[in-house]
Amino acid sequence: MAFRATALSMGLSSLATAALIGWEWLQRETDIFATFDVSHYRPKDKPDMVRIIDEKTRAESWVPLFDDDGLALYPELMNELDAIKLERIGGLMLVRDWGSRLSWPTWPKPNMPDFTHVSRKIKQVIRRAELRDELSFTSFRHGGLTETGDAELTDREILAQSRHTTVKVLPKYVKRTTKQIATGTKKRRASRTKGGFLSE
Repeated sequence: MAFRATALSMGLSSLATAALIGWEWLQRETDIFATFDVSHYRPKDKPDMVRIIDEKTRAESWVPLFDDDGLALYPELMNELDAIKLERIGGLMLVRDWGSRLSWPTWPKPNMPDFTHVSRKIKQVIRRAELRDELSFTSFRHGGLTETGDAELTDREILAQSRHTTVKVLPKYVKRTTKQIATGTKKRRASRTKGGFLSE
């Protein structure tokens, strides 16, 4: 939230949106800045979906934007992406917020995007927001993954959202938190005392 508010105050709304994409859809920098195309979001043939492409794993999936009752699953993010889509019919979804609106990465070699410029801008926002200096853009994706653990998603639900292929990698991303420990303790105590059995 602090990063997004600061990015907006600096006239960098695309970075505020990018942070939310990383958090909500658990995407990497490459996927957000170098792959995510306007055509991937709510295309005519699938207006209630977004196409998520994971360049690292080559996995691709369609993510629903609404639940079965028609309620938006990502209302803040959808408002921002809907506004962007109104202005453009194609190309990368997130571009620089000034001038001729170039793409955030550069391509010194084909298929090898360079994120030096975007990384510098992100660091400027982090410092202006007075966040921990060790944070980087990757922190948003990792924070979203940790939130899946705090929200008590099952391993299968986390795999579905993160597009990882095996649970073995989850401990690397879903950091252990005190909330998870407290929730686990409550569940254990509830199980122990179920049916009138005392924990002693």
